[in-house]
Amino acid sequence: MNLKKVIESRTIVFVLQISFLIALISSFRYSYELNLQYYPKPLKTTEEQIIVIEWLVRYVMYNTLKDAILIYSIWLFISLIPVLIYDNYKKVYAMNLLTFFFSNFFFYAFLYKYYQPYFNAKFLILIIKTIILGIVIIFFSVGLVLLLNAFKKPTHKNQLDELQHIVESIRTKCPQCGTEFNSKPLHCYNCNYELRIFHTK
Repeated sequence: MNLKKVIESRTIVFVLQISFLIALISSFRYSYELNLQYYPKPLKTTEEQIIVIEWLVRYVMYNTLKDAILIYSIWLFISLIPVLIYDNYKKVYAMNLLTFFFSNFFFYAFLYKYYQPYFNAKFLILIIKTIILGIVIIFFSVGLVLLLNAFKKPTHKNQLDELQHIVESIRTKCPQCGTEFNSKPLHCYNCNYELRIFHTK
């Protein structure tokens, strides 16, 4: 397996995205106040499980405009990783959706299982925020890939035009019999006319 295939591996891209997500959230010391104390605590829920919920929520939720800008900026940055690796918008879409779904799934799963009163009360607000953020990420990353590909196409066309020009420049037509060659021979292979004189004209 070569290096390019390793880098393009979904596992590697996923690990890179999650690693950057954790690193950025930690570096900004971002936290989200769930205020779970205002809701009845389930009897079987431990303090450790509450800590896990509060740790997971900070990667996907926001309250104030300042928090929203931070979370959106971090997720948009994270979504650039597949854009830089893949040039296929479907792969970019699938990779960003996987990472975003993974991060949200565990938060919602833990919240539902270990603090259902809060889940029932706040689910609609939380899911709307999640959906909006997810849509923004998908549109941003897919749109960026399509835009980059649109810029690449003229460059590819220019290369083809240059190649065609090179082919045309070395094409030779015998003035005697009209035979065409994709090279510059010294003599016409058909009528034996000396083309060297023709080339120097």
